Amino acid sequence: MLSKQENDPVELAFLSESPYDTPNPAKALDDPEGLVAVGGDLSTTRLTHLYSHGFFPWFSKPDPILWWHPAQRCVLQPQELHISKSLKKSIKRSEWSFSINRDFSSVIDYCSDLRAEKEGTWISEEIKHAYIELHKLGYAHSIEIWQEEKLVGGFYGIAMGRIFFGESMFSLVPNASKVALKQFCELAIGCDIELIDCQVESEHLISLGAKLIPREYFIETLKQAIPTPNPNEKLISLGREGIKHDILP
Repeated sequence: MLSKQENDPVELAFLSESPYDTPNPAKALDDPEGLVAVGGDLSTTRLTHLYSHGFFPWFSKPDPILWWHPAQRCVLQPQELHISKSLKKSIKRSEWSFSINRDFSSVIDYCSDLRAEKEGTWISEEIKHAYIELHKLGYAHSIEIWQEEKLVGGFYGIAMGRIFFGESMFSLVPNASKVALKQFCELAIGCDIELIDCQVESEHLISLGAKLIPREYFIETLKQAIPTPNPNEKLISLGREGIKHDILP
């Protein structure tokens, strides 16, 4: 098991041209916490390789590409999702439906635009292009919530093996992203998804049942759950339908 020792120096890695260049997570910086590498590119090969080892890109222009691997990972086990009584009542009263991969491009656009309005966004045109390419290859997926024919919420992320790496979510109406997560967690068992990576802790995620686990444990989990960085075929199959489904309370 890879672990950080007291005498391990922190060292920011600069990625080479090889898409398989893999930094040492134990050498991630303490400030900013979890930053471990700079550079490289957002090719599908590099992204799938680094995601399968627990790294994710997070940067804003004009910064270079920054790669992160936090010491404490925020994760959610699908069966541990907490749904409040008020949300259950809201679902019963709603006329929403959900879909998978019906409109990936719109989901990532909304995630980018709404964050840009509030606080700035890391979901640049470069990021959008990279994840749309991953979507075409069956790695990136979107979960959508609809109110009649209007897309009102959802999220997107990457699925490999038995792990789903969540990236960003949005809501145009109250609770829409929570409902999207609820629907996904209910589908997760049938898709052999055992863990949702939420990356960084927030009060919102913790309130929904997420928890923190040490980097070392997360790395070992990935080794078991992603023996090879292949897409999740069951989730791909569900997404091929491209139809909307009723939301059950």
